[in-house]
Amino acid sequence: MKPVKTLAMRVLEARGIPYDPVAYEVIDHLSAAEVAQAIGFPPEQTFKTLVVLAERGGGRPQPMLALAPGDSHLDLKKLSRASGEKRVEMAPHREAERLTGLEKGGISPLALMDKGWPVFVDETAILFDRIEISAGKVGVGVLVPVDALVDLLAAHLADLTG
Repeated sequence: MKPVKTLAMRVLEARGIPYDPVAYEVIDHLSAAEVAQAIGFPPEQTFKTLVVLAERGGGRPQPMLALAPGDSHLDLKKLSRASGEKRVEMAPHREAERLTGLEKGGISPLALMDKGWPVFVDETAILFDRIEISAGKVGVGVLVPVDALVDLLAAHLADLTG
């Protein structure tokens, strides 16, 4: 299955960041661990992108992105501490899709760079040369160098999982 060219891939190409595209068949929504199995990659090296909302006193919640390994669960208290926010919560699926304009399972931090949202990446990413993330379309991902990805996204590395 040949992956289609996505905005995320174009962003990487424009910055001269090498990547390997991956594609997999999606019959129903796949978890990050199932994506890892489909592409033959370890789940701890396949990162999911989660949309999280920071509550701001009386105002609209501020979206942020958290990238976590496919075999783990995001710890909202750890993200709250890492982000300096008093309280954070997962965006409901429909809200995440509305905010990003991307379908669940296809949310990519590379396709959302223009939003200026803070990005947090679980620190275990540095254990690998490359990690797999969504390329902005369900069934399509990219293997990207961790250092280049963190730099490009101006991401914060932190202990985010429990």
